Amino acid sequence: MHKLLTDSPGKKMLLLGNEAIARGAIEAGVAFATTYPGTPSSEISLNLFQISHESDLYFEYSTNEKVALEVASAAANSGVRTFCMMKHVGLNVAADPLMTLAYVGVKAGMVVLTADDPFMFSSQNEQDNRYYGKLSGLPVLEPSSVEEARRMMAEAFDLSEQLGEPVIFRTTTRVNHSSAFVELGKLSARKPKGDFIKDPFNLVTVPAVSRRLHVRLLENWEKARKLAEGSPYNFTEGSGPWGIVCNGVSYNYVSDAVGELGIADNTQVLRLGFSHPAPPEKIKSFLKGCEKVLVAEEGEPVMEETIKAFAQEEGLVIPIAGKGEELFSRLNEFDPAMVRRVIADYFGVAYTDSRPPDLSDVPEIPQRPPNLCAGCSHRATYYAVKKAAEGFETVYPTDIGCYTLGFLPPLAMGDFLICMGSSISTACGFSQATDKKVIAFIGDSTFFHSGLTGLVNAVHNNHDFTLVILDNGTTAMTGHQPHPGVDMDNLNLSGYGRVSIEAVVRAIGVKDVTVIQPYKVKKSIEAVKKAMDHKGLSVIISQQICTLYARSLKQLKVRAFKVTDKCKNHRDCINEIGCPAFYLDGERVQIDPNTCVGCAVCAQICPENAITPVKEKQAE
Repeated sequence: MHKLLTDSPGKKMLLLGNEAIARGAIEAGVAFATTYPGTPSSEISLNLFQISHESDLYFEYSTNEKVALEVASAAANSGVRTFCMMKHVGLNVAADPLMTLAYVGVKAGMVVLTADDPFMFSSQNEQDNRYYGKLSGLPVLEPSSVEEARRMMAEAFDLSEQLGEPVIFRTTTRVNHSSAFVELGKLSARKPKGDFIKDPFNLVTVPAVSRRLHVRLLENWEKARKLAEGSPYNFTEGSGPWGIVCNGVSYNYVSDAVGELGIADNTQVLRLGFSHPAPPEKIKSFLKGCEKVLVAEEGEPVMEETIKAFAQEEGLVIPIAGKGEELFSRLNEFDPAMVRRVIADYFGVAYTDSRPPDLSDVPEIPQRPPNLCAGCSHRATYYAVKKAAEGFETVYPTDIGCYTLGFLPPLAMGDFLICMGSSISTACGFSQATDKKVIAFIGDSTFFHSGLTGLVNAVHNNHDFTLVILDNGTTAMTGHQPHPGVDMDNLNLSGYGRVSIEAVVRAIGVKDVTVIQPYKVKKSIEAVKKAMDHKGLSVIISQQICTLYARSLKQLKVRAFKVTDKCKNHRDCINEIGCPAFYLDGERVQIDPNTCVGCAVCAQICPENAITPVKEKQAE
């Protein structure tokens, strides 16, 4: 039995934040869940995916976030409690349905989780998705801890049903990926099936209907504001002339800092967990008891701007600050020392900053940039394209996935990237606006996510470039989740269809389509050259299962290689492909047999044929 299905209320269990969120959803009776995987939210979906095979919970990895939200909206409007989760940039993809679903509303609880990523641990931007609450008019809840994330999920579903609209549940990486002991609550019964009642004059958003629904949304916003006033997740601690307003993980840092600085007798803290719409009376009452206020919030000055507006309404003339020079930055995530320093400086508290230990006698730690795994098929594909394109001026639009790391030397196969699916669309633009040879890269999961429309555009407008689809048989970057092209039999799961990338590409209208096996280096180079010579759109599908995924499926047959005495130390193996299995022993190139998986790409590019298989069998 899955551990999150443990029916023992009151039991303490050590859980990752994302596990606690999944448990909270199960306790709230969620019966329908959809997602497109994205870090830092991925473990939520993984656990619900696993639970769905042991229960009547319906779960799906949808094609992208827009589809996930649309699928979920239908279930929620059929009376089924629904959970749709994604990372912060995923909500950009889902924003189109979200804005109008706010008008339409739901018939059962629906929570839309956005996992924001301050410091961009695994993302292309640091956007603050609290603004989606303001943009859509939907409520926003923000937990401050792992345990609170579990408890707050039930509140989110109840609030959704009370208002008849989705609720945005905003987390950050620090909550998603922290671990803590969580006290399990009671498991609620699920209602996996509902009924859709036709009501087109409230559910079909033609202008006449939407005008009326917008009025209802604004009325709901007023209801939500009143509910925020009494929410147990909006509370004040302490008393004194100094005020600090905080949300999310900043509450923990503020609490620690107040204690460490010894200012508890002078300070009152307002924590906003039901942060949008903000509770005006609670905030105004708080401000009236303060001589000076500091707003501690990661990301953008969302609360700061709101609080200043409330102060103006009340005619309060007190210092209110948050973001600014010597204050909190809009960049990156907070840390305890930084929050302590800003609080002390702002309120003029003497403190001794902790001194870092003297490390002058410790050797500098070598930098370890992110790298494609040993034996990664993407490295072989990039090498083939690079060799095929020698002598050409090139542009390499790339996309989001493991293969994005190909932009780093020595491969250097990535010149432009905006968002999921952008490689194909931007290749259209580069091919038209420049005279350079354009070769775009996209992964298999990303192709299904948002590459199809760009490819349709390329066919329709007869753009001239080569697209390389890197098909490694899984959604590798976020943890090997399935996508529409995955062979689900490998996971011992039945009842799924499988979509052929080659068949889709040909059906869209691409005439020049070639499938390669990238470990066959010479043939791959020849195929890429031929595709590049084609006038118009050509597509290369590079098929080779992800090495780590193959290992997990027990399909990887490891055959390590070694460097023999034939080596003349040209170092093409290191300088051309940069596989992490290589290392230098003095001035000699060697291969770590415990890292090498035997893809044999290096052996094929060595000018002296100095790389050969290790004869003795290597253990996996």
